[in-house]
Amino acid sequence: MPVSSDYLAYVLEQLAGLAGLSARRMFGGVGLYCDELFFALLDNDTLYLRVNDDNRADYTSRGMSQFRPYADRPELSMSYYETPADVLEDTAQLVSWARRSVAVAVLAGKRPARTAPPGGRPRGRPKAPAPRARK
Repeated sequence: MPVSSDYLAYVLEQLAGLAGLSARRMFGGVGLYCDELFFALLDNDTLYLRVNDDNRADYTSRGMSQFRPYADRPELSMSYYETPADVLEDTAQLVSWARRSVAVAVLAGKRPARTAPPGGRPRGRPKAPAPRARK
């Protein structure tokens, strides 16, 4: 669902203490970035912050819901959780939670590089045919 201009302005104001903050509209929602790292999203006038195993309990212990992009497919979810109202209203606390979400985004970007499978060729890439012998 769309994000109202007023809600977007409010969230950006609350997060003004987060250096490098930018917002980009996408797929009817808004993505929030810190120095080009995607760490949060807005959908249906709700702020969702990125989580991993280190900070997920902060959200689940407060009964916050996980972002589900498709209403008709509830089994599909993403690693973003709704921000508690009291956190959203407290600028210092919200910036602190947002910084943790930025750290999660940094860690997610440091996945090990993919290596070629045995045989030395990347998967999905066809092997060149052997040249034909001339008669």
